[in-house]
Amino acid sequence: MSGGTETVRGGGLDAIFRYRARGSSARQEMVAGATTFAAMAYILAVNPAILAAAGMDRADLVIATAAAAIFGSTLMGLWANLPLAVAPAMGSNVVLTYVVVKQMGVPWQGALAMVAATGVVFLALSLSRLRGYVAREVPEVLKIGIQAAVGTLIVFIGLRGAGFIVANPSTYVGMGSLAKPPVLLTLAGLLATPVLVVRRVPGALILSIAALTVIGLVVPDGKGGTVTHLPHAVFAWPRWPSGTFGRLDPLWLARNIIVALPILFYFICAEFFSTLGTVIGVTGAADLRGRDGSIPNATAVFATDALSSIVGPIFGTSVVTAYIESVTGAQAGGRSGLTAMTVAALFVVSLFLWPVFVIVPAQATAPALVLVGVLMMQGLARIDFADFANAVPIVLTLLVTVLSNNLINGMALGTFSYILIALAGGRGREVSGVVWGLGAVFVAFWVVTTTLM
Repeated sequence: MSGGTETVRGGGLDAIFRYRARGSSARQEMVAGATTFAAMAYILAVNPAILAAAGMDRADLVIATAAAAIFGSTLMGLWANLPLAVAPAMGSNVVLTYVVVKQMGVPWQGALAMVAATGVVFLALSLSRLRGYVAREVPEVLKIGIQAAVGTLIVFIGLRGAGFIVANPSTYVGMGSLAKPPVLLTLAGLLATPVLVVRRVPGALILSIAALTVIGLVVPDGKGGTVTHLPHAVFAWPRWPSGTFGRLDPLWLARNIIVALPILFYFICAEFFSTLGTVIGVTGAADLRGRDGSIPNATAVFATDALSSIVGPIFGTSVVTAYIESVTGAQAGGRSGLTAMTVAALFVVSLFLWPVFVIVPAQATAPALVLVGVLMMQGLARIDFADFANAVPIVLTLLVTVLSNNLINGMALGTFSYILIALAGGRGREVSGVVWGLGAVFVAFWVVTTTLM
């Protein structure tokens, strides 16, 4: 009797997701979904920790993070029918908090409106031929430079937030004292977490965060308490994120559109090219691309990302995108949208664990941030640094961003140097209209912000 019921259920699911035609089974899809969730569940601790620094309530952010992942992964599973999990993007959350809010002084409500506007623009790109035009016209040098700069910034912010990197009057920055237990806890995580990743331990990042959080319960913080505080409960009913839901401020964006343009460009490029790279990687690992290399249901994939980036800021989180950790699910046999639906279901379960994610300390999330930053810098391997036309824009973008702690200045100098070197080398025709437009945006941004200051 039970076997017959299982066959009916399997047949019903297969009619929706068609995983049998792709050489999979319902059980295999669910195992793959659990594998993907384990690889990306760290976002439930890391995203709220980052965005809370912008002034939002951390408990609300845990719910918003899970809600955005549930919406995006469900839509990806049902519409695109691919084993792609979706959640708030690492990198974009750092830019929103530390660049838009802390450096530019934008209220977080206005910053969320910028993200939603990005989603609207990205949706238009996704549903039109402009998607291919943008992919061709933004040079690889600028894309990699910006991504590497954000990756380096993530590493710096993670180490600084954990107290491992501190201010130093002589050298501007220095390493925290190893005589302090919180610094030692961070050091232990920095050394142990990459080992877990290299050993391919399932869910390495979330296991690292969990272990460091538990150890933090007995590590003194130097202020009379411990690094980790006990949660008021382990399980609790999900709370409505009333402090962040629907708080985005489109009027701020309308009044300050010139100031917002460089950030809008960053968010659009980051979302577009991150999604493109992730989809290519995951569909390749799952052997789902066409013989000509085409991506199945590409429009649905990009439109799902765009819609998720509109819904995400409504709940109170940053740009939402497909996760490269979905590769782990593909390697575990995930071939259809049922994998993504399983991820969404597990994020639903996580809603009942929000009190635990709220107490995760910076020392526990720093190693995960470092490894995410390292992943974002891997594109540097594709660049020929012997060619100054490649090296100078990337180095300026990366170093100016990190040393000045300002992404906009890094992007601007990288773009200007790319244009000038191309002109000096007689390759001015290679500078696309998109790049000239970006240069004009940065000039306008500097003029406006200099006038305001």
